[in-house]
Formats: sequence, C-alpha cells, structure tokens
Amino acid sequence: MGQAPPSTAGPQPPPPSRSRSRWRPGRNGIWRQALLTAATVVALTAAAHSTIPAPPPAGHAPATAATLGSVYAANRANAAEAAAMAAAHGDAHRAAADRALAARELLAFDGRGPGQATEVLGELRRAGRVAVLVPGSDTSIDTYARFHRAAAALYDDLTRRAPAGTRVAVVAWLGYRTPGTVSTTVTTTARADEAAPRLRALTGQLRAIAPARARISLLCHSYGSVVCGRAAHGLDVGDVVLVGSPGTGVGTVAGLHTRARVWAARGSRDWVAHVPHVRAGLLGATVGLGADPVSGAFGAQVFDAADADHSGYFTPGSAALANLARITLGATSEVTRA
Repeated sequence: MGQAPPSTAGPQPPPPSRSRSRWRPGRNGIWRQALLTAATVVALTAAAHSTIPAPPPAGHAPATAATLGSVYAANRANAAEAAAMAAAHGDAHRAAADRALAARELLAFDGRGPGQATEVLGELRRAGRVAVLVPGSDTSIDTYARFHRAAAALYDDLTRRAPAGTRVAVVAWLGYRTPGTVSTTVTTTARADEAAPRLRALTGQLRAIAPARARISLLCHSYGSVVCGRAAHGLDVGDVVLVGSPGTGVGTVAGLHTRARVWAARGSRDWVAHVPHVRAGLLGATVGLGADPVSGAFGAQVFDAADADHSGYFTPGSAALANLARITLGATSEVTRA
C-alpha cells in the first residue's frame, strides 16, 4: 500500500485530512463511489500495459549455483528482446527500462504487461548475508529504475559495513503484480495472497544458489510488508523487516507464524501513519490490513527510521538505511531503537 522506496513508487500523496483519517466503514455510499473510481483507474492502467508487446519469459534450467550464469544470460537476452519489441512499438520509455535490465544479473524477467523482474546485486553464490527487497504499490518495469536505486543503495551500504570476509548480496524482487496506490486492491490482502507462494519459491531458489549457511533477510516496504506477512509462515529466513507498513493482515507477530526475528520501523514524515489500522467488512470484502506493526501490541522489534518519509527508507546516509544494513548483517546490537 502506498508508494515504495525512492525506487518503488510514484508521486507521494498529500497527508490525509483529519476527517479522512476517521474511517467509517458504515458509510458505504462514499466508499462505493471511491472504489468504483479506483477500479476505473486500474482498468485504464492495465489496458495501457497490455498493448506493449514482449516475448514470453525465457526458458532455462532451474537456478542453482551451477546454472546461475546461464540463467542470467537467458534472462538478459529476453530483456533485450523485450526492449527491441517495445522500441518497435514506439514505447521509448518501456524500451529504455527493458534495456537497462538487459545489462543486469536477472534471476527472472517477464516483460509482458506491467512486467516482473528479479535482479541480483553481488555474488549470490558466495554471499553469507542476503537481503531480499519486496516492493510496495505502483512498482513495475516502467518504475523499476527507482526500485533499482533502492537496491543499489542498500548493496553499497552493506558492502561498506560488512566485516572482512563477509560477502553480501541484494535481491530486488519484483515478482508479483503490485497494486496501484489508488486501487481497489491496495486495501486488501488479495494481491499479497497471490504473491506469497512466489516469494516462498524465491527463497527456495536462493537456498539452492547461496552457501548453505547464508542468512536471508526480507526487507519489506509498504504493501510489500503485506506480501511478507502472508508468506512468512514456515519461511526459511532469519529476519522479516517491515518499513512504512500499513499492516500485515494479522494482529500480532505471533499471527505471522514465523521463527524469524520480526522488525518494524516508520519514519516521522511517513504518511502511512494516517492509514487506519483496522480490518472490516465492506461491500462483501474484507478491507484493511490490520494492526500497526510499530505498535507495542503487535510485538515487533521497533527500530529508528528518524524522519524518513514514505519513500525515504533507502536514502543513502539515512538512519533507516543504516539500520536495515545492520539487521541484514546480524549486527543487532548496533541497531538504534525507536
């Protein structure tokens, strides 16, 4: 929900007014009109995406330490083909986005529709610490440059802080259909429920590639924290980190059914603080994402994000980014608490 780090979302909406923050599910007329308007926006956006031609994803062997090079090569070639098709179609923006991805290490790529991609920064086969970034709403191939900048900022900070002999990798996972910030899906867990099996599959892939003792941390921004919440049960990761979270779909850390350490942070300038942390029935659906992850009742370990706004958690030099790197590296005694 909301926009993602500087790398994962569109323009930041203004803070809600006082009246907007008082959510009254019983006023169905107002909400019905808002949802119908949002559905129209989403339909028009989806139609625009569907007109961009792209090849089907590349066929290749399952990703393992032995096959990783050939997987990267196949996906780079597929992204280059998608770029050529988009350019021939006259979509220069999508062509440039595909072309940029064709120059990177990709575990997966699908240029169709809004697109999906899984990018690796660092030498995954030798990494003892692996951070997986899970983005929020409005993240697509068209906005991927912002997501990449977040991943690159984290990778740079990790490599600077890592003790001698510790190798790191960052996996930028755009592996699901993110909801629009203004949409009928951003206030429900539906997209997250679709995404959760894919995130579980990714962690299985990483276990097949990275060293046996590698520690994986999920860094989940905005609606991405809903995805992590739905995937957390039994997931083989060391940390689940929720930043700028509107909720996870459950009321407490115990509801996530995970053995991972669960962390949460929200910057003082993040407008997501104004999102009502409720779940209620509306128009035949369950709307809302549950408890506030930085509340004491939720039970996460809350760390300092200083004055980060909703797009500021991966800003170089920020307190939020420093703490995300410390958590990933296992330097928990250095994490500054809120």
